[in-house]
Amino acid sequence: MKTSLKLIATLFIALSQIGISTPADTGAPAEKSFDAPHQMKIAVKMIGPYAQETDLQIICVFKHKPSGDTYISAMKDFDDKIGGLLSSLRNRGEFIGELGETILFEPPTGSIVPSRVLVIGLGPESDLSLETLRVVGRVALREAVRLKAKHVSFAPTIRDQGNNSIDVGQGDGAVVENVILAYDTEKRLQAQHLAGTFDIADWTVEAGPTFYDGACKEIQSGIENAEKEISGRPSSPYSSLKNP
Repeated sequence: MKTSLKLIATLFIALSQIGISTPADTGAPAEKSFDAPHQMKIAVKMIGPYAQETDLQIICVFKHKPSGDTYISAMKDFDDKIGGLLSSLRNRGEFIGELGETILFEPPTGSIVPSRVLVIGLGPESDLSLETLRVVGRVALREAVRLKAKHVSFAPTIRDQGNNSIDVGQGDGAVVENVILAYDTEKRLQAQHLAGTFDIADWTVEAGPTFYDGACKEIQSGIENAEKEISGRPSSPYSSLKNP
């Protein structure tokens, strides 16, 4: 036994010396994945929205304040890295951030990792609620399908605008639950030849270290709630007319 342990220790040191990463020192962001209906993977990942490799990065903003919007932490880093593009749109009154309002852009070359960015309005900060985030979840999913984004990442960025009125995990759970419900509707429309065929492979929710564990817990609960509601949905066709 002592010889075996010595050999393992020697191998560990050798791997480190030649630059092969071991699980403890890979430096990869923490990530947890869940199975969701229609073979979509839901993941929680400890990474900033500017560093995630994804087809579509979604962030959220409150309705613009003429006195100035608050950007801190990841939100400030995000706007800084894209050369102030987001704050320019808002300060010029060209993207207000009403609830459900969206704007899509491609980040400047070499600025951030995501291929495209979708910004969704949260509405007035004083009106923020879990229902707000349920609406955002449905809008986010339908826009992702419309844009045919196979790999989607989502950051609510609420704390990064200085607001702490809603528990981060509960907010993430509300978004994911409604993403799944909206995706189920999309897949039913596809099955009835009322929409073009398209699959979202994975949906990643980005969370900071402080909120990672809570997000994992509430997102799992959100998935379970969505599955329960889906199981009770009618199986009859949406329309009495049939497409070929």
